[in-house]
Order: sequence, then C-alpha cells, then structure tokens
Amino acid sequence: MAWFKTPRWMNHSVRHKLLAIALLPLAVVFPLLVLALMLWSHVAYDRLLTAKVRADLAVANGYFQQVLYEVGAGTRGVAMSLALHQALEGARAHGGALVAPHPGGVAAYGDRYPDLIDLHDLLLDERERLGLDILILVRHGEAPTGPLNGPKDYSATLRLMSPSELAEWGPHLLERTSIPLVDTLNASPTQRQIENRAMVMLASLPVPDAQGRPWAVLHGGLLLNQNLALIDHINRIVYPEGSLPFGSLGTATLFLDDVRISTNVRLFQGQRAIGTRVSQAVRDAVLGQGQTWLDRAFVVNDWYVSAYQPLQDARGERIGMLYVGYLERPYRWMRYGMLGVMGLIFLAVMALAAVFSVRWARSIFRPVEQMNATIERIEKGESGARVGTIVARDELGALANHLDHLLDVVEDNTRRLREWAQTLDLKVQERTRELEASNASLRQAQQQLVKSEKLAAIGQLTASVAHEINNPIAVMQGNLDLIRQELGPAADPVLGELRLLDEQVERMRLIVTQLLQYARPTEFAGYVDQQDVNQIASDCLVLVGHLLQQRRIRVEQDCQASARAGINRQELQQVIINLMINAIQAMPDQGCLTLRTFDWVDDASGTTLGPVVEVADTGPGLSPAVMERLFSPFFTTKNDGNGLGLWISQGLVERYGGQLEAGNRPDAQGAVFRLRLLTEPHVPSAAQGPTGDGRPGRLQP
Repeated sequence: MAWFKTPRWMNHSVRHKLLAIALLPLAVVFPLLVLALMLWSHVAYDRLLTAKVRADLAVANGYFQQVLYEVGAGTRGVAMSLALHQALEGARAHGGALVAPHPGGVAAYGDRYPDLIDLHDLLLDERERLGLDILILVRHGEAPTGPLNGPKDYSATLRLMSPSELAEWGPHLLERTSIPLVDTLNASPTQRQIENRAMVMLASLPVPDAQGRPWAVLHGGLLLNQNLALIDHINRIVYPEGSLPFGSLGTATLFLDDVRISTNVRLFQGQRAIGTRVSQAVRDAVLGQGQTWLDRAFVVNDWYVSAYQPLQDARGERIGMLYVGYLERPYRWMRYGMLGVMGLIFLAVMALAAVFSVRWARSIFRPVEQMNATIERIEKGESGARVGTIVARDELGALANHLDHLLDVVEDNTRRLREWAQTLDLKVQERTRELEASNASLRQAQQQLVKSEKLAAIGQLTASVAHEINNPIAVMQGNLDLIRQELGPAADPVLGELRLLDEQVERMRLIVTQLLQYARPTEFAGYVDQQDVNQIASDCLVLVGHLLQQRRIRVEQDCQASARAGINRQELQQVIINLMINAIQAMPDQGCLTLRTFDWVDDASGTTLGPVVEVADTGPGLSPAVMERLFSPFFTTKNDGNGLGLWISQGLVERYGGQLEAGNRPDAQGAVFRLRLLTEPHVPSAAQGPTGDGRPGRLQP
C-alpha cells in the first residue's frame, strides 16, 4: 500500500527483514497487548472504584435520611404526647405564657407558675431521650419558625440558621457553630475568616388547643456543626472495620456550603480537618450545578476516591454536601504491582519466543546471504564464482543450484554479446547525434515560423487600424484650428477646453504612432525623458475622474516614489490610464481604487533601480485561468473589450526595460497591477516590442 513504506535499513538485507518478520509480533504486538491491557485495567479500575464509592454514598445518604426521619418522628411523638398536652393545659390556665428550656436553667416564671416548671422539665427530658439539640415550644406567631411539617410528614428538613436565630432557640449550641476557616489547597478564593452559621435538621410541628386549632409550634432539631458522633456513626456504617482492603482508610464529611463542619478526615496529628474547604472544581460541580461527584478528588492532604452529594433545604436550595470516600493510594499501588507482574510475564514470554524465532529465521537467510555474496563477487569481476553446495534441501537449495547453472549460461552468452554490444553502441550513438541535430533545427524553424506569423498578423492589423484612425484625427484637429481661428477672442472662455481637446487629439495621434510602432518599431519611437511618476499618476486620476464619479468609487492615493522613470511621458500616461480604467471596470458599483508609488530597491545591492506604480481595486480579483492569458493579445473578460490594452501596455513598458506584473491583493479583496520602471532611460530598438506570448508577469515582493 502507498502509505506503508519499508524502512531503509530493511531494504539492504534479507536477514534484517526475516528478523523483523520474526520479532515484529514480539516487539510490537506484545507491547501493544500490554498497553491495551493497561488501558483496559485503568478503565476497569476507575469503574470499580467509582461503583464502590457510589454504593458507599447510597448507604451514607440512606442513613442520613433515616436520621432526618427519626428527628421528625421523635418531634412528632412529643407533639402528640398526652404529657405535653396536660402540661400545656396548665400553661394556658396561666395566660398562655411559654418559656423555652435552657440547659441547667430554670424557667423565669417558676415561682409564680409551677405548671411551667413541669413543661420545662418535660421538654428537657424528651430532648435528652431523643438525642436532640433543640426541642422548643413557642406560641404560634411569637417566635421565628421554620416550615411546618404536615401531619403525615414524619421527616425533618435541613435549615441554615444565623447566629441570632440559634441564640434564641439554643444559646448553648453557639460554641459549636463558630468554626475558623483553614486555608485549603485548590479551594475557591474567599474573604471569610470564620463560619458561624448553623446547619440543623429541623422538624416543626403544630400543637393544637382543645378545639383543634394551632396554638403553639414544637420545634425539634439536631445541630450538624461539629456533630462528631453522627459523622463517626455514618463512617462506621459505610466503612466498618476491615471492609477496606490494603490498608485503605474510609472517611465521611458534612459540608455547610464548601466548609467541613463535621468530618473524620484528619489534618495532622489526629486533629480533624474541621474548617477546611472543598476544592473549587468539586464546589462548582456539586453546589454550582447540583451534580453528584463520583471521581478522584484531593481531600485536604491526599487523593481519595470520593463521592459528593448536594444537600438541600426545604426550599430546594443547595446549602451543603454529604461526602464519603476512601484513600486511593493502596489501590493504586496494588494496580501498579499487578501491572508489573504482568509485564514481567510478558517479557519472559517475549524472550523465549525471540530465541526460537531467531534460530528459525537463520535457516532461511543464511542460504540467501550465500547467493547474494556470489552475485556480489560476480559483479566485482569474478566470473567463476558459484554458490556451491547448500545443506538445505528445500526450495532455497534448489534455487541455489539453478543459480549456478544460470551463471554458467550467462557467462557463455556474455562473451558473445559483448562484441555485438560494442558494435551496436557505436551505431546508436551515431544515429542519436543525427536525430538530436534534426530535432534542434526543427524546433528552431517552428518557433521562428510562429513568431513571424504573429508579427505579420499584428503588423497588418496595427497598420490598417492606424491608417483608418489618422484620417478622422486629422479632421478633428483641422476643425479645432478652424474654431479657434473663426472665434478669435470669443474663444477665450473655452480655451482650457480647447487645449484639453488638443491634448487628447495629440494623445490619440501618439496612440496611433504606438500602434504603428508595433508594425515598424524603429520608425515610431517616442521621446524619452526622466519623468515624475507621482505627477503623471495624479494627472491620470483627473482624466478618469468622470468614471470614478459615475461608479461612486473612492480613491486612496499614497505617492512616495522619489526616483524618476526613463520613459516617454505619453506612453507612461497611456499605460497608467489603461490600468485605472481596468480597475474601475472591475468594480461595477462602488469600491476603492488604490494608487501607490514607491521606490524599486534592489535586494542584493540596496540601490534604487527606479520608481514603482501600483494600481489596486476591490473587485473579484484574478482567477488562475485569467492569469495565464492576461497579457495575451485579443484576450478579454469584458463584452465590449478588444483585448489589446494590457498587451500593448506590457509591450510599451518592456521596451524601456520595465516590468508589468499582475496578481491578487494579499487580503484577497481584489486585483493589483504593479508597474516597475527604470531610472536610466532605455531607448526602444527594432527588435523590441510586445512579447505576445500571453505569459503574465507575477507580482514580486
């Protein structure tokens, strides 16, 4: 196949090829198998670890939901208990005042309302029995309340509480909510220094009066900030002792926003990493997008296979995260160990296979090398060299015998052919010289004939056109002279217009002269002088001004040339106007015509050769097909053109040693024609004229 090429070092030796064929499966296929196995094991390894941590997260979330249910069910049990309703009857008998219980304290109204002491003690006992941090009864509407749980909703909900709210319901809990933030690698930037909000599992249940109307609200809650007993219990459920192999360590964490408020991840010397923060990547995915993170993550100071799940409050807002994960390092080392063992096995297999492959390959390439050595000796002039006896009796042995017989026949025929070859070589060389001389003469005659036919046709055409145009030009000039003579002083107001007509008639006469110059170059040479291309280019803009206005074309002019051009002024003006008209016609409606002049500097010597005139447009540009025939006579892309303008312009410029180049603008927004002229005047000769070969000049940098 074309895309497969034999390496160069294999093209010179059968030994190398056979060894390559024998060892290719070992040196290439086996490593590819090892690589495929490594890739497969990597993917399988990641999937297994991810599947396990997903299951661990499901267990942790199940227990977390169970705790929410127990908080709600316990609070509902107290709200529906007979003891609470009996204590409330006494409170309502004293005017309905309610007092929240405080640890170790006694109600402020204890001496006046003994029934309130019973309510206070009842709530304290129930809070201790249920393991809650908050159990408070407030008159409906007298204190801040969370969302009320319906009569059939036994689960608590998560709620963020400010320090002021927590101070009203449980001032004894404020110490646990003040968590200094610890600088953590890869965490999102923050200006906060401390986290003092509280995340609470809160159940709020209405307590009705005797008529069944809501009279008070019972709030039961469990504070999650620094709740080490809860997080350790979750960790023991998810990762019981001995459940993780290879010495891996399982961890669990509760986050408030991105701050660890309860965790068994250790920071250093057994200190828990409370106050550290999660990485920004995890925060954006879990809290920002609400996704569940199942991947490797850098947790505090090491890599863990981690699972993060967003935690939402009753309004569905993401306020924290539940995390479980286990240390990845032991699994990683186990994987590397297994890959190392498999690699050693592959190496051993490759070594044994290589030994046998080389021995078998040797029985093939040795006879081939003997035959090759025999051929090399014959090439060096040892015509009597032979392969000799080959031990192998296979196809290679038969081939060696055939080779010896063939060499005998070749040696005999060679002697006879050598004499005939010498004679034949002499005859071939003689005939070749004759054919080469004949072909050279034929090509030269053909080129001369084509050139003569072209010049004859163009000469006849130009002479005929010039003759027909000279007559109306003479009539026009005679009438202009007659007008000036007849009008006399009355012609003064239009002298400028008459002078312009004289100049254009003169220009027409020069054009006719140039046409005749192509038929008889030596008889119609124009006057050559040093010309200011900046002034001539500006004058040409005036002459095509009406065309620019008709098509609403704006002009950008940048004339920086300091060198002068050795050329006839009228001929240079004719060339520039022709280029401008072509550029205008390439822009049917609006556009920009750019006229630039600058010095032509030789790159090798750094000397200034002459000026350069550049005319560019914003038209469609020049296609490759147009470029090939652009300067050919009678080639045009316009319906009303004759195809002689660029051909004549090229001939005029080249007669003075200049160049006319064409191409497209670097920004592909139109065509550009560049006219290079020499400072030293170059007088036209009879042999010079338009090239007529149709090959356009290419733009040079």
